[in-house]
Amino acid sequence: MHIIHNKNFTEETNLTRGLGLPSAVSIVISRIIGSGIFRTPGPIMALVGSTMLFGSVWIIGAVITIFAAVCYAELVAMMPRSGGPYIYLKEAYGPLIAFLRGWAMFFVSETGAIAAVALVFAEYTQASLEISSGIYLSHAMVVIIALLVIVFHTFINCFGVRLSGVVQIIISSSKIIALGYIITACFTKNGNVSNFYTPLLPEHFTLTHVLGIGAALRYAFFAFSGWEGATYVAEEVKNPRKNLPMSLLIGIACVLILYLSANAAYLFQVPVDKFAISKWIAVDALQSALGATGALLVAYAVMVNTFGNVGTQVMVKARTWHAMAQDNLFFSWCAKVHNTYKTPNNAMIMQGVWACVLVLFASIYKNSYEAVIDYFSATGTIFNILTLTSVIVLRRKYPEAVRPFKTWGYPVTVILVVLFYVIYLIVTLITAFIPSLLGIILTSTGLIYYWIKIK
Repeated sequence: MHIIHNKNFTEETNLTRGLGLPSAVSIVISRIIGSGIFRTPGPIMALVGSTMLFGSVWIIGAVITIFAAVCYAELVAMMPRSGGPYIYLKEAYGPLIAFLRGWAMFFVSETGAIAAVALVFAEYTQASLEISSGIYLSHAMVVIIALLVIVFHTFINCFGVRLSGVVQIIISSSKIIALGYIITACFTKNGNVSNFYTPLLPEHFTLTHVLGIGAALRYAFFAFSGWEGATYVAEEVKNPRKNLPMSLLIGIACVLILYLSANAAYLFQVPVDKFAISKWIAVDALQSALGATGALLVAYAVMVNTFGNVGTQVMVKARTWHAMAQDNLFFSWCAKVHNTYKTPNNAMIMQGVWACVLVLFASIYKNSYEAVIDYFSATGTIFNILTLTSVIVLRRKYPEAVRPFKTWGYPVTVILVVLFYVIYLIVTLITAFIPSLLGIILTSTGLIYYWIKIK
């Protein structure tokens, strides 16, 4: 390995540094709290079938996320540039791996997540109208609403990060208030404590349960996904070497507390057998606690959460395509920045168009939410492993680079997290082979583009 002793990464940028610590924390929180906590608990319970394993899945997901964030924090503080994992992979492994990460994000995972959450927003808009006024929206109208929310957020983010930062703080605050209300309502109304231990554990613990836990972690990780969001706008954060690591740790800690509380609140109102078949557990829990009014309130809450989540994703993910284009690894016009607002509008528009295309494709299928997660989980895990191991690679490659934040317990922490992700990847390939294979194949098509256009 070629060792460079005096490598320093600059904080200079042609983007406007308009985001302070509160804005960066709000980006992390808003990226994480989307449709996941309102949609994934039911499928998780269906896979594990008992409260102890259910809680274990969420705790394991949170612990691994925190340790992964600690590893990311070193990379973020060392290289405070926009682009997130793409930048770290490029420095550690070179442009090809970094390019494939960006390619996979664009065509497999990131725009897919935008499309999925936009559809959930549209579905809850439909639900709220039916509950409140008996208005039924056709499937076509639901799709149109999903498309409009993507177009809206793409438009507003083209007008500058300062405006978007204010929007993120407002929406993130409303999310915490809404989720807090759900938790309070469930616990202050009559519930059933026995739901917490009926059943506590499966009668016989077998390999099937191990695979079930691994499969369930896909949905828990999806619920926690987005925690690295602030790293994508590193060039627009004030004092990034300090504020970015802090934003990751503070944001994840806040979400962890909310998630554990929300799941306990759901379980207090809904028994395990009904919990396991619920696609919209928050609606069922609030309906049990408050009746039809509760169902309507949670529908509004999910709308607020998913609306904000789409906006945050649109804002932060476009920076990856912008960073790739700056390195001549993506369409060149995505490297351009708006003269007035200093935002990567071309990258944002291209992202919005592709997300809309994915909405149209996703609208063809029923119950596509879990399938979408299965589709990009394996691919995402492969690149997570590469990003985490880049901490070790860069320690050796740039031993004297400035590292304002260092991974706790290095190298043991990195090795343990990577080992876990390798096991998780194997389980994912076993339990969701076809969708995982499709995601990997589509990612591999990036090799064709790379060798033809780049080489």
